[in-house]
Amino acid sequence: MTTVLISGASIAGPALAYWLSHHGFTPTVVERAPAPRPGGQAVDLRGTAREVAERMGVLDRVRAAHTGARGMAFVNAAGKRTATMASDAMGDSGGVIAELEILRGDLVRILHEATAAGVEYLFDDTVTSLTQTPTGVGVTFERAAPRTFDLVVGADGLHSKVRSLAFGPESRFAHDLGADIAIFGTTQREDLDGWQLMHTVPGRTAGIYPLPDGEAKAMFVFASPPAEHDRRDLAWQRDLVATAFADDGWEVPRLLADLREAPDFHFDRLCQIRMERWSAGRVALLGDAAFCASPMAGNGTSMALVGAYVLAGELATAPDHATAFRRYEEEMREYVSRCQKFALGGVSSLTPKTRAFIRMRDLSLRVVPHIPGGARLFGDLQKLANTVSLKDYRARSLTSS
Repeated sequence: MTTVLISGASIAGPALAYWLSHHGFTPTVVERAPAPRPGGQAVDLRGTAREVAERMGVLDRVRAAHTGARGMAFVNAAGKRTATMASDAMGDSGGVIAELEILRGDLVRILHEATAAGVEYLFDDTVTSLTQTPTGVGVTFERAAPRTFDLVVGADGLHSKVRSLAFGPESRFAHDLGADIAIFGTTQREDLDGWQLMHTVPGRTAGIYPLPDGEAKAMFVFASPPAEHDRRDLAWQRDLVATAFADDGWEVPRLLADLREAPDFHFDRLCQIRMERWSAGRVALLGDAAFCASPMAGNGTSMALVGAYVLAGELATAPDHATAFRRYEEEMREYVSRCQKFALGGVSSLTPKTRAFIRMRDLSLRVVPHIPGGARLFGDLQKLANTVSLKDYRARSLTSS
């Protein structure tokens, strides 16, 4: 097992490529986009994921690109804060927003720069077929010539092409959470002082969070039934969001005014990927492709980084790929299960059914950080983020030899 094709060059893919290269493998990363994707929403690095970043030698660069987020506040229609939670209120990884937050595009850039010199990247391309044999996986691409790899890893996100080819259609594994999410840049420029502001009414939440250099992103989460549509139909998606929030107050009208023209508009259905196995023969899955918990978990990026470290380490120390894939799942399964369970509460919190629920949520946010053991009432994110203890795979390899 020396050659590994990784589909996806966002976070999980380059992180896996880094560790595989570190252990002596020859990874190749294929990515549909023509270059590392810029922009995107803010993501958190929590708990053990920070240790992974430190072992990669990129933690200082991640901290230097911090968004400056200080916490989250819920506001009423008049803009008055009804509840706040600082990013370090329950430990550096325990708040609704972690103490270390970075734009997805910045993290993608950092990981790509850390791997570009030693890893082959195939941009503007994608996998079209996989054919497994006893000795490898034959792969065809949309543009590049067919090749054979020892292993293939799908790190290509929620709507993974590798997963569909090796495991079956997305509908078999996607569990709907009953809501949609939209994120896009806004022209609103007032000083948010590092605070993400959220306004909730029954069934939906609108928010705005600050970015470096005075810019900001808008976020809309709203309960809705599943609807069949072309995922590339941005006009339909924009109309759906605008209709859902048409009568709301606070800053919503101003945010919706930016909705139509925002070039970075992103829309998706909130769902989780739940699978009994993350591998099939010589093909494995990583990150959202294997265990998406939805953005409501706040741990998607951390799971991707930790999973990449574990998967590469097990491949480096196991006697064969089947054993490595099994050990990878054993190491990660509890972490994934806990993150997915936590995300369900996040959906309920942002799409509440009643105003009474909103009042109770805000009261809890005001009180819980100040009472002993209060973190447990919020799923104890600090503990959750440290579920996995990183093994020293190099030491294990030397010991076993």
